[in-house]
Amino acid sequence: MSVSPSASPSSAVPVSAGPAFCASVSGASVSDASASATGPAPTQADLLDFVRRTAADTELIASLPLDPEGRTWVRLAGPGGSEAWLIGWPPGTGTGWHDHAESVGAFLTASGELTENALAARLPTDGWTTLELAEDVDRARRLTAGQGRSFGRHHVHEVLNGSPDRHAISVHAYYPPLPRIRRYSRSGQLLRLEQVERPEDWQ
Repeated sequence: MSVSPSASPSSAVPVSAGPAFCASVSGASVSDASASATGPAPTQADLLDFVRRTAADTELIASLPLDPEGRTWVRLAGPGGSEAWLIGWPPGTGTGWHDHAESVGAFLTASGELTENALAARLPTDGWTTLELAEDVDRARRLTAGQGRSFGRHHVHEVLNGSPDRHAISVHAYYPPLPRIRRYSRSGQLLRLEQVERPEDWQ
């Protein structure tokens, strides 16, 4: 992504070539969890189960090349037509504040440790550029290996690898496949909408 990469990491260092930066990755947890897009839409619980089982595939996790300068990633086949990614995070990298618009999602740390800073508030979806946040909306959680979370639509957060010397690897899944990502800057309690990205921006 062009400003501060998120789960559709177009500014990360790709580890595969192909249309839309996609690569199919074989692995039991990936293929077993894949489902027909014509079936029921996956729920947050389904996505969390998928990222948990995928993160437990040690061969898949070990296959992701890591780069000291930028994030690496590979696209996975998510369940029920969802969009999924395996992402490597060098020390000190993060996404910046963003949301995933109308998509629900889940992510889980497969190795290392990530921190999620999130807003415990439902923001207006459109028609604004600057908001003043209440003092009590900030939530932070540390996600060590094997820990993750799911989230609903319009969830605003940033994800960080705060380690000075260790990579982290995580698995992410979204449904429906990301229609857009909104990027924000933050100064104190002021949140400003800076950019709206659509799939053509990262594929």
